[in-house]
Amino acid sequence: MVKVMVQMYPVIRAESTEERRRMRPMGRNVERFQEAMAGMPDILKAMDDLGVWGVSSIEHHFHSEGYEVGPAIGMNTGYWAGLTKNVRVGSLGYVMSVDDPIRVAEETATLDHITKGRCFVGFARGYQSRWTQVLGQKVGNVATLSDGSEDDERNRKIYEEQVDLVLKAWTEEAFDYKSDLWEYPYPHDEGLEGWFMGDVTRQLGAPGEMDEEGKLRKICVVPAPYSDPHPPVFIASNASIETVEYAGKRGFIPAYFSSIGRCASYGPRYTEVANENGFNFKPGQNQAIVRWPHIGQTSDEGAQMAMDWSSDIFMNFYGPLFPDWTEKGQGKTSQEDILGLMDKTGLFQYGTVSEVRDYYIDQWKQLPAEYITLIYHYAQTPKEEMIKQLKIFMEEVKPALDELTDYPDLGQAAE
Repeated sequence: MVKVMVQMYPVIRAESTEERRRMRPMGRNVERFQEAMAGMPDILKAMDDLGVWGVSSIEHHFHSEGYEVGPAIGMNTGYWAGLTKNVRVGSLGYVMSVDDPIRVAEETATLDHITKGRCFVGFARGYQSRWTQVLGQKVGNVATLSDGSEDDERNRKIYEEQVDLVLKAWTEEAFDYKSDLWEYPYPHDEGLEGWFMGDVTRQLGAPGEMDEEGKLRKICVVPAPYSDPHPPVFIASNASIETVEYAGKRGFIPAYFSSIGRCASYGPRYTEVANENGFNFKPGQNQAIVRWPHIGQTSDEGAQMAMDWSSDIFMNFYGPLFPDWTEKGQGKTSQEDILGLMDKTGLFQYGTVSEVRDYYIDQWKQLPAEYITLIYHYAQTPKEEMIKQLKIFMEEVKPALDELTDYPDLGQAAE
């Protein structure tokens, strides 16, 4: 069966780009942010009732325009955990070229305990320079679009090192570490002197934390995760071959923000690399595809939903991010033009149930991904409409994909 995930930022609602301009900066509008927060409990209850596998938050900062207001994903997931009983909560994800790996390990392990294993963790590299280069300045991080440049390699090096440190913190009782970025403990070589509980820690702490000279020699990150060895890990990806191979070696779940052409091209490589590293995945298993569906009673209604709920963020956010998508649409504002540009991406779908279902069936025949992540741009999409859209998907689209994703519970995806 395909596992359905839903991603919420939220997007702060505006009636039009003009209203967003008139009320700028919309990201700091207290009333509209409260409106978005107030609708979440009903949406989460619907997810619980409908059998949605997971709900994810996303880390982004400084979104003055109000498009991706997700600065506190640990707060979001903890809040959502208290509102739900069945759906898994998590992130997609923490930007590990910026975030402190120890803090991420602690926060996510605590969430794992709060939910008793009903959670997951996602990691991302960071592509939005406005905030990644501000918050990542102390480690020398720069944003990247996976272009193979020197900056891209620097970002990847920091990201992979910090993910590895999260894993060490999750799985090792106590450890020491030294690199250009971090020393654990600090200072590493000399050892930390003056820890006032040194004698107590030597007796009651982790073996090796204190040496016989009263110096701290290792750190012990608490708590250990509730899940053994840790929660499922997702990796946000535009389906670059480097990220696919990186995820495959570790059994992480790549979430493809990309067209089916790229997904179908790199998906088999993921399976190959994962199975070379001791996993036993079938094609498509332990992989996720990200999509933006809009389902109406008629084709025209589905198209209008795409315009009402997604055209603003598409033209003003995704367009500048991926100019190849929209360069031919600059200055064009007709519905036909904008929908044509959305079609070009392969990520946005609109139409009737049968049209959208057939579209996804065709894609899943090319790569039968075990997971699908749905983005509805809540709260630009009204609460009632989002719940209705999700219900239609779960009851009328998902069963067709279930027939293409009959996987045993193996590997990390099943934990």
